[in-house]
Parts: sequence; structure tokens; C-alpha cells
Amino acid sequence: MIRTSFGKRAAIITFFCLLVFSGVALTVGGIWLIALGGSFYYAITGIGYIAAAVLVLKCSKSACYLTGLLFLMTMLWALWESGLNYWALFPRLLVPAGLSIIAAFLLPSYLHGAKSRKQAYIAGSALSVAFVAFFIGAFFPHGEITPAGDVTFIESKSDNAPADWSAYGRTTEGTRYAPFNQVNRSTVKDLKLAWVYRTGDFRPGVDQNTPLAIDDVVYSCTPNGLITAIDADTGKARWKFDSHSTSPVWQRCRGLGYYKNEEVAPGALCEKTIVHTTIDARLIALDAKTGQKCPAFGQNGEVNLGQHMGEVKPGYYFQTSAPTIARGKIIVGGWVIDNVMKGEPSGVIRAFDAKTGELDWAWDLGNPGITKAPPAGSTYTRGTPNMWTTAAYDDKLGLLYAPLGNATPDYYGMNRPENSDEYNSALAAIDIETGRERWKFQTTHHDIWDYDLASQPALVDGFDEQHRPVPALLLGTKRGQIFYLNRETGKPLAQVEEKAVPTQGAAEEERLSPTQPFSVGMPTIGAERLTEEKMWGTTLFDQMACRILFKQMNYQGDMTPIGTRPTLEQPGNLGGLNWGSMSIDPVNHMAYMNDVRIPNVFWLVARDSYERVAKQYPQKVIDGHGPSPMIGTPYGMITLMWMSPLEVPCNQPPYGTITAVDYKNKKIAWQIPAGTAEKMGPLGIRSHLPMPVGMPTYAGTMTTAGGLVFFAGFQDYYLRAYNSSTGKEVWKYALPVGASATPMSYVSPKTGKQYIVIVVGGAAHSSETGDYVMAFALP
Repeated sequence: MIRTSFGKRAAIITFFCLLVFSGVALTVGGIWLIALGGSFYYAITGIGYIAAAVLVLKCSKSACYLTGLLFLMTMLWALWESGLNYWALFPRLLVPAGLSIIAAFLLPSYLHGAKSRKQAYIAGSALSVAFVAFFIGAFFPHGEITPAGDVTFIESKSDNAPADWSAYGRTTEGTRYAPFNQVNRSTVKDLKLAWVYRTGDFRPGVDQNTPLAIDDVVYSCTPNGLITAIDADTGKARWKFDSHSTSPVWQRCRGLGYYKNEEVAPGALCEKTIVHTTIDARLIALDAKTGQKCPAFGQNGEVNLGQHMGEVKPGYYFQTSAPTIARGKIIVGGWVIDNVMKGEPSGVIRAFDAKTGELDWAWDLGNPGITKAPPAGSTYTRGTPNMWTTAAYDDKLGLLYAPLGNATPDYYGMNRPENSDEYNSALAAIDIETGRERWKFQTTHHDIWDYDLASQPALVDGFDEQHRPVPALLLGTKRGQIFYLNRETGKPLAQVEEKAVPTQGAAEEERLSPTQPFSVGMPTIGAERLTEEKMWGTTLFDQMACRILFKQMNYQGDMTPIGTRPTLEQPGNLGGLNWGSMSIDPVNHMAYMNDVRIPNVFWLVARDSYERVAKQYPQKVIDGHGPSPMIGTPYGMITLMWMSPLEVPCNQPPYGTITAVDYKNKKIAWQIPAGTAEKMGPLGIRSHLPMPVGMPTYAGTMTTAGGLVFFAGFQDYYLRAYNSSTGKEVWKYALPVGASATPMSYVSPKTGKQYIVIVVGGAAHSSETGDYVMAFALP
């Protein structure tokens, strides 16, 4: 009989309960996993913990020894499965280590002799120190790719002269490169908040706006179309214009357009025009100085973009991204609500005269015979692939580069409009004067995965295989593929290979492509193949649950066909690389990008069962990004982010990174995890632990001639600056809420100061929103 104090007895009882819980959970789950063809570890360990619990009841010291032995076995198993990958070891070791520490401190209760008890306490203390040291490791980055050897950085010369940020990507080339170096690697530590503007707009929506800076004014928009001209030095409003735009879903304004009319006298009304595309499908032109509508543009300053589109239900067609303005033309595509029904409004791309609002040309890929408005009584071809993001433009070549999406619905490809399969998830080069196609390049054949092209292409001075200069573009995709193309011809500058992909598991009648294009000559970002061993969780228990879920899924690697069985898609429909696009350092030939690494689960549901199944996954609104009816097809569909029972992603960290790609040498220069889990945690409870696991990202990066990369689309509410050569964090600022927007920069013509500006409206999928426009400068 062991004589113990009340506290020691309580500890033994607690230890017994933990062993029973762990043993039963791991045994039951482990047997289930074995039945699915998975690992034997969990069942074996669970039986071991049950045996240890029985030994505790018998007051046997063997209970402590067995618990320690199970920990040693776990260590060997963990190293065999995952090597020295810290985040892979984390959930595998914590629970067994904790139980073995308790066992070590309880062991003296079973031992006779002071020496033996002392040795047990020493062992427990050593295990405790090792446990604490291992846990502290969670607060340091892991899995980084760092530059090999010394890094050569060519410092960009800059006179820091005032220059406009006149388009969504600063210029129509989409590079997000600020050619200023006042704020540089040496001075960024002194960067301070210069001013804050509050829009006061708390209507529904997510603020993803990158402002413009023209002369001494910053122009910003809110998700529901409140436009503000803000003094570039003081942060005070010059004027406001409320477009009173409404939509039942997907309220966004990612940016505005700018046009300067060289044909009118300086200072004349609408010599400089701010162009806004609304969430109820209007095109509005405003005088940049006063904010009043341009009377010569359309009807009282507006053009109805619903013209010739046929029936447009509220929320079914509008613009979420900034227009592209080139050679006096405003080019717009449009967002269509995904997956709700077949035959939604057309994906037509149109160019309007920036002075008058008159239609200049239209590119209807479903009917190339239409060059402007469709014939009387007809519409543009409904249901064709659309351009919901922003195009890029090369004025020398006179080419517009339009990234296309899919003919909706995304997840069922039969009976799409004619020509759709040629253009879905393709980049089309369109002649700016005629609106006719010059070339196209497809990134996904017969796309049933929602791998539409979300990123604006980045136009760069590229290199062919012999390192000779060539006009090029870089195109990031949700698949994590980076396509490096000659922008004059559309031919790849890095090898693209058609690889065989799975063709089993789709709807019986689906027509799949046996191969898909892979950009094997460039790095792939965030598209690692999943395996059972790579399942994750915060503990051994939810990791086991994720392994069970994984074994139940239809997953065959890249491009697994989506059918009636739950199918895992990696990357998911958020990416890979999404609408935030890249930023470019043209001097050092570097591209900077952020990615998302959260798989999705999809499956088709027979029409007569859809309503019943969809009720199990309630949502506030149907916007095409959750369970959706796909009316006009034999199926509805369910899509979910893939999470563990503790609402933690089932795949291993990182869940997002920031990556630098050397596009001259076609390799990753560095890669770091994107932010920390400080504001995240199991069951949605904030951990308050700044563990740099790398979280999902939104929006994009901005880079500068000062050798810095700025990014704010984290989940932990910071704006950060990184050394552009190494990825080392050199500055950060705690934001009041998260941000889902890309930073921008300008130099004031009045004060000569360089400002860094970020719109702070809330992190992705966060309930905490804001109305801030924040500017930073050196003192």
C-alpha cells in the first residue's frame, strides 16, 4: 500500500483519468484508422495507456515505466514519420511528453530509498526542462528557405521625386514597385504613423482597397462605394462621394482607376478623372479635384454596365476589382456569382471611352462576331468565362492581358457554352485598339476545381533560356504554379509540361482532360502533395481525427476529380496564389508573393438531395463560395475549408508564406512563414501566442527601391517590412484590426516625404472590421 499525501493522491487520480481518456480515445480512433488502411501507432499507444491505467489501479510503479516507454516509442515513431520537421513533431510529442513528466514525478511515490526517489525527481526535472525548451521552439520560425551564401543586392538609384500611384498595381504593368528609397533598410526602424483617416463606412463588406495617389491627394474607396479624396500629407478629407452602391453579397472595392484627359486645359472640369466600378454594375467618372460627376461621361457621369447582359439579378454580376485604363479606354470585366446557376451573365470584356463613356469595343469569347453591342434583341453570350480581377497592359505592344475565370458553375463542366473550354482559366492577350484576341495561354484544361486566374499578371523584363532580354510576364495561379511567358507571343520562357492527372472519381458524365499544364521550369508555391503522415492537429487526438478524415477522402494528388464522394483539393479554391498578385523588384529581378495553404473539401450532391444536405451546412448568404445549388445541372455542391474537430487546419503548417522568386534564375530565393497564430486558436479561441506557424494570407505585397517588402494581409494584425534580399523582418506595426489590402507608397509633392499607406478594414474571415486608412512616414 502506497502512503501518500492528499495532493499526491489527487495527482495519481488525475494521472489515472488522463491515461484512461488518452487510452480509450487513441484505441477507438486508432482501430478506426487501421480499418481505413492507416497507421497502427495510435491503437498500439492507446492500448499501452489503458494498460498503464490498470497498473495505476494496482499501485504498480510499472505504470510510470510503461508511460515513459510509450513516450520513447512515440519519439522514435515521430522521427521515423516526419524527421526533424518541428511542426510535424509538435502534436505528436506534446501529450506523450506531458504524461511521461507526470509519471516521472509520481514515480517516487512507488519507490523505496532516497537515492531512487532522487533519481526519479531528476528524471522528471530533466524531462520538464526538455519539454519547456521544445515548446519554446514554437516561438521561432521553422521550415524557412534562406538565401544560400552572400546575397548580392543592387541598390536602386532614386531621386525620390514625387510620382503618382496611378493604377491598382501602381502602373498598368502590375508590379507594385515603389521607386523610392527614403524608407530603406537603414531608416525603416524609424517609420512612424503619420496620419489616420476614418471613412465611417461600416456597412457590410470587406475592405480590400489599394488607394491611388495622384499629385497631393490619396483616393480611397470602401466596399460599398464611398469614395474619399484625402490630403496626402494631413490625412484630412478633401471631398467625399457616395455612390450608394448595394449588393446582397460580396461587397468589395479593390481599387479605383485614373485617367488624365490631355485634350482639355489644365484645371478644367474632369481633366483628371477618378473612375469607379460599383457593386451594382455601374461605371462612374468623377472629377479628381471636386468629386463631382463628369457631365460628359455616359448619362450624368454614369454608364450602366448591365446593358446588353440580359437579366441581371441583384448580386449576380458586378465589378469587385479596379478597372484598367489604357489609351483613353476604361476596360472592365465583371464578377459573376459562382455556382448558383447555369447561364449567368456574360463574361464579356468591354472597353469604354474614358471621356464620353461610349462603348469602344467588346470581346465576347462566345461570339467573336460581336465587336461592340450585340444585335438588337440579343445579349452577350451568357455564362462564358469572365475576368473578375484586374488586367495588365503593355503600351509598347498595345496588348491587354486578361486573366479569365470559368464558365459557372465551377465544379461541373458539362454543357458549358461553346468555346468556354478553350478559355477557362486562360490568359488572353487582347489588342487594345480593336479588342481582338492576339494569343491565349491556358493554365488549366476543363477546369472543374475553381482554379480561375485571380492574379493580375506582372509585366517584367524577362530572360530567355540564353539569358537574353525578352518582354515577359509572370502569372501566379491558385494552383501554386507560376507561368513565365513571352508577353509578345504567349510562349513559355520556362518549361511547361503536360502531365498525366487522375481521371477517376468525377461525375459519371464529366469529360476530363487526361493531362494538365505544369510550369516545371519555375518554382511551385504551396502545392505540396498531402499524405496521411502530413496530417496535423494541435494534439495527438485531433491529428488522429484528421488522419481518419484524410483516409475517408477521395484524394489522388493534384487535380483530383470532384465527384459525389467528398474530395480533397490541394491547393484549395483560395490558392495557392490569389488576387493579391505579385510585386516586382525590376533591378534585382525578384518577384514577391504570398500564398494560402488551406485545402478544401468538395462534393457533388444529386439534385433531389441537395436541399436536405445543404441544411447541414448553414450559411448567411449564398455567394458561390460555400454550399451552392448549381441550378440547371444535375447536382448541387458542397464546399468547406478542411478543418479538424478543433477547427484547426488538418494539414501541417505553414498555412501561408511570403516567398521571393528569382525569376532570372527561376528559383526560390527565400521563403518565410506569414505571420503568427497570435489571434487564432482551436475552436476559434485566441491563443495570444505569437507562434510563427505561417497563417493564410490575403491581398498582396508591395516592394520598394529601398530594398524592402511590405505586407499586411496577415491573420495577426500587423503591417510588416522585410529585407527584400533575405526575408528578414526589419520592422512591424500593430494595426487596430487586421488588413485585407495591399500596401502602396508615394512621395508627396508638397513635403517631399515618402509615405507607406495601408487600408485597414479587417483580416480575412474575421468578425473584427475597421474603417482605417493609415499612412506611415519617417519623422
